[in-house]
Amino acid sequence: MSTTTELLTRGAELFPGEVVTTAHVRHLDLPLQAGRLALITLDNGFDHTKPTTFGPGSLLKLNEALDQVEAEAAEGAIVGAAITGKPFIFAVGADLKGVELLKEHADALAIGKGGHEVFKRIAALPVPTFAFYNGAAMGGGVEVGLHCDYRTVSAGVPAFSLPEVFLGLVPGWGGCSILPNLIGPAKAVKVIIENSMAQNKQLKGKDVFELGIADAIFEPADFLEQSLLWAARVLTGEVAVEREAIDRGKAWDDAVAWGRLVADAKVHGAAPAAYRALDIIARVKDEDLQAGFDAEDAALADLIMGGELRSGIYAFNLVQRRAKRPVGAPDKSLARPVTKVGVVGAGLMASQLALLFARRLEVPVVLTDIDQERVDKGVGYVHAEIDKLLEKGRIGKDKSNRLKGLVSGSLDKAAAFGDADFVIEAVFEEMGVKQAVFADLENVVSPTCVLATNTSSLSVTEMASKLKHPERVVGFHFFNPVAILPLLEIVRGERTDDVSLATAFGVSRKLKKTSVLVKDAPAFVVNRILTRFMGEIQDIIDEGTPIATVEKGVEPLGLPMSPIVLLELVGPAIALHVSETLHGAFPERFTVSENLGKVVKAGKRGFYTWVDGQQVLDPEVLELLSFGDTVLTEEQVLGRALEAVAQEIGLMLEEGVVAEAQDIDLCMITGAGWPFHLGGITPYLDREGVSERVNGKRFLAPGVASVPA
Repeated sequence: MSTTTELLTRGAELFPGEVVTTAHVRHLDLPLQAGRLALITLDNGFDHTKPTTFGPGSLLKLNEALDQVEAEAAEGAIVGAAITGKPFIFAVGADLKGVELLKEHADALAIGKGGHEVFKRIAALPVPTFAFYNGAAMGGGVEVGLHCDYRTVSAGVPAFSLPEVFLGLVPGWGGCSILPNLIGPAKAVKVIIENSMAQNKQLKGKDVFELGIADAIFEPADFLEQSLLWAARVLTGEVAVEREAIDRGKAWDDAVAWGRLVADAKVHGAAPAAYRALDIIARVKDEDLQAGFDAEDAALADLIMGGELRSGIYAFNLVQRRAKRPVGAPDKSLARPVTKVGVVGAGLMASQLALLFARRLEVPVVLTDIDQERVDKGVGYVHAEIDKLLEKGRIGKDKSNRLKGLVSGSLDKAAAFGDADFVIEAVFEEMGVKQAVFADLENVVSPTCVLATNTSSLSVTEMASKLKHPERVVGFHFFNPVAILPLLEIVRGERTDDVSLATAFGVSRKLKKTSVLVKDAPAFVVNRILTRFMGEIQDIIDEGTPIATVEKGVEPLGLPMSPIVLLELVGPAIALHVSETLHGAFPERFTVSENLGKVVKAGKRGFYTWVDGQQVLDPEVLELLSFGDTVLTEEQVLGRALEAVAQEIGLMLEEGVVAEAQDIDLCMITGAGWPFHLGGITPYLDREGVSERVNGKRFLAPGVASVPA
C-alpha cells in the first residue's frame, strides 16, 4: 500500500506546473485563557486574483503542516487547530489544470486517495479542529473545512459551492459523504446536485450559516478575531454547538429520489456525474464515512478518465479564459471612449439594450422611434426595470435616480445622436429598413461615431454598402434575454475598420459580455447552427415523425428546453424569417417549412397550448398542418439532427466564420445555453463519432476536450 506521501509525490511529478499552496502554521494564544491554537493559513503567495487551489504539491504541503500540528497536539502544546485562507479566499478546490494532465486510471485514483488521506488527518487530530471560511470556498476548499469539528463563515463570503457535478465530477474529498451527515440529505442534495446543475449557483456566507454548514457567522471586518473568540468559547465550554438530528429513514431516500428527478430533468441520463454523486449519498445513509470515501475515490477516478469531465473542463476554460481574450480582436488601445450611447428603436429589445448600456456604462443613453408614444413606452420600460432593481435591494436610491436620469427619449435624431459615440439600431429585421436607418444616422452623427446593428441574420456589409463611411459599421448581435445570456457576436463587415471594431470590443467588455469575433456570414454562428438544427427537426416532423418521438429523441442532449418549446420562445415568425434568410443563402441545406409558415400565418405562438395546467399539442395548430408518412425512431431523429449540425459546423469552419471550433463552442454555451456538461457542441460530436462520420475528421485534437492518448 502506497503511503500518502508516495501517492502525492507521484502526482506532483505528473503536474510540474502546479502553483503550490503553502500551509503556514502559526500559534496564537486564544482569548479567555482558553489555551494555544495552531492556525494553518492556506496561501499560494499571490493576491486574491489567483485563488488558492489544491494540487498534489499543495496537498503535500498541507500534509507536512499536519505532521507538525499532530506532534504539537500529542505533546499537549496546543488545545486546538484551525484552518483559514489568505485575504478574500479560503480555497477554491482541486487544480483542474492538473486533472487535465492525467492519462491513467491509477493516477486519477491516487489523486482522490491522496486528498482523502490528508483531509482525514484533520478529523483524526486529538484536539478540536475549526475551519474559518474567511472568503470564497469551492470544491476541495469546502471539503477541507467539512473534515473539521466546527466551522465559522464570514458574512462577506461571495461564493461557496460544491461545483463538481457542474463540471462532470463528484465532490470527491468528503463532500458526498460528510455533507448529508452534517446538514441532512435534502439540504446536501440541494448543494451538491440542484445548485451545481443550476449553472453552478453559489451560496453566500449567510446561506452557508442558515444551511447549517457553518456553526457561526461573523462580519468580515473582524472575522478572524471573532472566530478565535468563538473558538475559545467552544473550547472553554461557554458555547455548546447543537446540530439537528439527521433523519435516516424515508426522508433520506426521498432526498436521493428528488436528486435523481433533478438530474433527469437537466441531463436525461446523458452525463454520469450527478448519478454517481447520488449513489454515494444513498450509500452513506447506512454505511460509515470510509465506505463513502472509497466510493468517492472510485467515482473520481472513473469520471476523471471519462470524456464528460474533460469536456466540462474544456467548457469551463472557454468561459473563464478564452472569453476574456477574444481571438482576432484588435488592440485595445485603438478603441475610442464612449461617453454617450444612442439606441434606434424603443421596442422591447431596444429597451433592454438601453437598460444594459445605462447600468454598465453609466453614460447618457437616448432612445428614438417613429412616434412619441413608442419613445415614452421604451423609456418607461427602462425606468420601471430600474425601480424593480431598487425594490429588490440590488441598487440604492441614489443609484436608481442616477440611472433613470441617464435614460431619455427623443424624436429628434440630430439632437439625440449628434454627440453620441456609439449608436445601435434595434429595428425591424429587414434590409431596406436598416439601410434607411443608417442613411439617416450618417447625416446626424459625428465622424467618429460607431454605428452598430443588432441584426440576427442579415449582412452587415450589405447594410453599410450605401454609406459614405461603411468602415464605421459593426455587427453587435445580442441574445434574448439581453440581461441573462452573456454572448455578444461582434461582426466585422468587409469594410469595418480596426478602430470601430476595437471600440465595439471595448464597449462589450464594459457590458460584461462574452464577445466572439464573427465573419459577416448569413446568421453568423448561433442562429445558423440553431436554424440548421431546428430546420432538420421541423423537416422530420413534417415528413411524419410524431412530435413526441422527436422530443424524446433529442433528450440525451440535455438541452435547456426542447426544440418545440424553443421555437415558441424564439417566436415562429422570427424562426421562419431566419430560415428564409438562410434558405436564400444555402438553399440546398436550409428548408422553409410550409407547416411553420401556416403556424405564422394563423398567428399562433407555437405547437403547444395549456389545458388544466398541462402542456398539450394545440388541436387548432394540428388542424393546420399536413404530414408525410415517414416515421423515424428516437435514435434516428437524434442521429439525423446531429449529422446536420456537424455538417454545418464543418462548413462554417471552412468558411472562416470564426477562428476555431473553440469559438463555436463558446458561442453555443453562452448564447444558446448548450449544455456545459457536454463541453459545448464540438466535443460531443467528436465523442459520439458524428464528426468523423460526416466530415471525415474530429473538430478538436485528441486531448483537447478528451482524455490524452
